[in-house]
Amino acid sequence: MFVLEYKIRAKSAQLRAIDEAIRTAQFVRNKALRYWMDTPKQNKYDLNKYSAVLAKEFKLVDKLNSTARQSSAERAWSAIARFYDNCKRKIPGKKGYPRFQKNNRSVEYKRSGWQLDNQTKKHITFYR
Repeated sequence: MFVLEYKIRAKSAQLRAIDEAIRTAQFVRNKALRYWMDTPKQNKYDLNKYSAVLAKEFKLVDKLNSTARQSSAERAWSAIARFYDNCKRKIPGKKGYPRFQKNNRSVEYKRSGWQLDNQTKKHITFYR
């Protein structure tokens, strides 16, 4: 896995754009979790497909890159899978039922949706 972490000096408009992307990723994760709760027998791929449905339904979700939307749905599925695993292993006490996120602090872009400046490696450009 290739992880980049930078301290940034950004303008207020850039900070608002990053904050909007983080909030949108949280929105997609919470909606995917609600979709799993409301419709029985959903799997990981159904949640990924639902992220595309959300993009058609909400303009703010459509602004986020498709891989970032799918990774938010995958994060919801990882919480669901962890819950199922805890139930199967019969761990005593609470099983860790998936909860809605209140304060998400990250958005995950995989291999597409961004580009690092070739020369200085100090500038990053995000795509839709």
